[in-house]
Amino acid sequence: MIDVVVRGVKAIAAGIWSVYEYIALYISLAIFGIGGILFSILGAVLYPFLPQRFGARLGRFLITCIFWPYLIFIQSTGLFKCDLSALDALSGDESIVIVPNHPGLIDVVLIGSRLTNIVCIMKKDIQDNLLFGGGSRLAGYIRNDSTGNMVRAAVAELKQGSQLLIFPEGTRTATQPINKFSGAFAIIARRAGVPVQTVFIEYSSAFLDKGWPLWKKPQFPLTFRVTLGERFEVGSDTKIFVDKLENYFRARLAVKKNV
Repeated sequence: MIDVVVRGVKAIAAGIWSVYEYIALYISLAIFGIGGILFSILGAVLYPFLPQRFGARLGRFLITCIFWPYLIFIQSTGLFKCDLSALDALSGDESIVIVPNHPGLIDVVLIGSRLTNIVCIMKKDIQDNLLFGGGSRLAGYIRNDSTGNMVRAAVAELKQGSQLLIFPEGTRTATQPINKFSGAFAIIARRAGVPVQTVFIEYSSAFLDKGWPLWKKPQFPLTFRVTLGERFEVGSDTKIFVDKLENYFRARLAVKKNV
């Protein structure tokens, strides 16, 4: 009889906890969406009136001021854990190209929560949407609609001391462990004369990866971890360098998966 009662209590507790997980998850997603819209509106209002460089610096600082408390909040739910301290080693660097893998939807949030001077290359449809458009324009984020303009804008940002964040896969990982790399990041780094810093992002589940529905609850607690890889100088042959870096990522991610 006692065993039946204990099992019943455990089942009720598990059900209550599952309901809590759903509520906390959806509240976290809602806060992210509402915060993005409010910042986009603020950015759209400020953008026409501020000097470009000052506005960009302010926009990037505000992005960090939004992302960092947001991650603190979701960790306070007990459902998320973040290990991002490795990024602090880059906070004093200037003019580097930061190239992470791209497993999930909030990768920019993870990196932007610790680095206050990054400029991102964004898909034009993302920069044009309500959630990110105004804020990304204020921060001086670069559209990828024209390769030539994108490269020139990125090189100019690096020469002014910015850190460039670019995902060499181009989109979230669809084919494990990584997608085929594009070569834009190497061209930009070579023309700007700056090194390429590799970054590895790990999720404890496939949460918000390519094809993950927003309403699907992952296995909690969910852990986000960011580590630094090697720093490389781009040689004269960018294609050889891109292939080398892609193989480096494949090897590192294969080791991490098997650990």
